[in-house]
Amino acid sequence: MTGSRRWDESDVRVRPNPRGSRPRTKDRPEHADAVPGRVLTIDRGRFTALVAADTPDERTVVAMKARELARSGAGSIAVGDRVDLVGDTSGGVDSLARVVRVQERRTALRRTADDTDPVERVIVANADQLVVVTSTVDPEPNLRLVDRCLAAAWDAGMDAVIALTKADLGDPARALAAWAALDVPVLVLARRTAGETRSVEGLDAVRAGLAGRDTVLVGPSGVGKSTLVNALVPTALRAVGGVNTVTGQGRHTSSSAVALRLPAVPGLPGAPGWVTDTPGVRSFGLAHLDPQRLLTAFGDLALGSEQCPRGCSHDEQACALDAWVASGAAGEAGPARLESLRRLLRSRAGEEQGGRAADDA
Repeated sequence: MTGSRRWDESDVRVRPNPRGSRPRTKDRPEHADAVPGRVLTIDRGRFTALVAADTPDERTVVAMKARELARSGAGSIAVGDRVDLVGDTSGGVDSLARVVRVQERRTALRRTADDTDPVERVIVANADQLVVVTSTVDPEPNLRLVDRCLAAAWDAGMDAVIALTKADLGDPARALAAWAALDVPVLVLARRTAGETRSVEGLDAVRAGLAGRDTVLVGPSGVGKSTLVNALVPTALRAVGGVNTVTGQGRHTSSSAVALRLPAVPGLPGAPGWVTDTPGVRSFGLAHLDPQRLLTAFGDLALGSEQCPRGCSHDEQACALDAWVASGAAGEAGPARLESLRRLLRSRAGEEQGGRAADDA
């Protein structure tokens, strides 16, 4: 108020929205000029992607998720995703592109925080196989965790391999016996020292198994995942750590997943392949796992499940698999294979299921 004049509502000035005259549209840009890339690692909302792979113009590009992609409700982006990028895709210092599309995934390795959590987390996308890394000793092998990782791989439609490290420090017989009926390749690794020369026995078999494939390594901390990655990819320089002497568990050294191109190996034809190193895990929730999809990994048992009652958990008294195996239709390995299947199902339940004792190994 100035002088004797009083302000009233007629003095209110409404400034027109400078953007209000823009015609609204539901059309979104098609981004026909988007550049395809492969997500190598993720750090605090920034994605590092490889563009123009295996060409003279190959480069890494840092990107963020485009606003329209975030608003569309699209799922999260994971290491291994194939994405389309726009903006500054030069890969220069301080350049930043935008991820506008995520291509359909061939596979997705998932886990949940626990067996009741409905929220799935994609560990890696588009991998062909999972290598579960565990150690003979220091720390002791967690057979239940290995079972869970195998179940997640088969549920995702991936092949599975077990890498058993530190065989020079302990006898791997117990662990090998636990997986004998699963029909899963087990690669045994041991460190050898001859004078001043150190080597890893079994590393050539690992290289052959990874050649030409997209592989993800999963396992607890302290079992030697990062050490294995450094042996496979000498330029990786992944941090390694020991085992906590109090808890007997490994210390976390890798904080994020990273995809690395394997170097070419003489005598192994074709593309060398990729390997993704992941942070150590202490739990692997399987709330998303479908028992019927898990059964497809046991092809010799799947046919016998056709007589099972609707909704059969395959670990209950009414399950037809018991009679199928008892008849000999599943072959000599049938009983052990059926017990292995049920061990994986119990590992998902995390407790006694269907009146059968859970495997606490």
